[in-house]
Amino acid sequence: MKFISGVMFAALLAAPLFAENESKELTQRLANATEDLQAMMNASDKSIPQDLLNKASCIVVIPNLKKGGFIVGGEYGAGFFTCRKPNGVGWSAPGNIKMTGGKFGLLIGGAETDVVMLVMNKTGMEHLLSDKFTLGGEASAAAGPVGRNASAMTDAEMHAEILTYSRQRGLFGGLDLAGAAVTQDTDANKQMYGRDISNKEIVTGNVRTPAIARDFVHTLDRLSSRK
Repeated sequence: MKFISGVMFAALLAAPLFAENESKELTQRLANATEDLQAMMNASDKSIPQDLLNKASCIVVIPNLKKGGFIVGGEYGAGFFTCRKPNGVGWSAPGNIKMTGGKFGLLIGGAETDVVMLVMNKTGMEHLLSDKFTLGGEASAAAGPVGRNASAMTDAEMHAEILTYSRQRGLFGGLDLAGAAVTQDTDANKQMYGRDISNKEIVTGNVRTPAIARDFVHTLDRLSSRK
């Protein structure tokens, strides 16, 4: 009995520390995602085309996506997304997602890759707000074109619901994420908003952007805000 009581007491003491570590991890991930946005829009002639960003309904950023190697179905990364507000001006509070599986064709060895995805239409947005969807399955996806404009888009890219981009070791370009599963991160949402809330509720419910996520959203407002 004393042993059990001791274990329970130790667990109670560790809980606040665990929560603090999770909060620091979420804050750092948001900072990384914000830096990724700025870097991938300012990559000289290899940047994400500005006109495509301006047309996007939502944008997803997954910093430090990891290649699982032999770990089949392992968790590869977590990140955030935000969508245009209903009036088209500004961006919503961010939701949290996880990505697993997929080909990750440009990942080299065990290196980490930063990923940005542009959701180009209402159908793609509906997939993003669901509990789970597969790139190249439920949602059509293509490696996005790079450069200052989108004039060189292929037919596949023009009709894709989601365009994908990557940054790895200073290199920018499109990324084939076919087969990757995207799910909402309910634990991260609860941590960010202090309550159980779905991604759909965050985006469609006029939810206020939390303080720790304001820089992320404000950065997007500066990069692409329809006025």
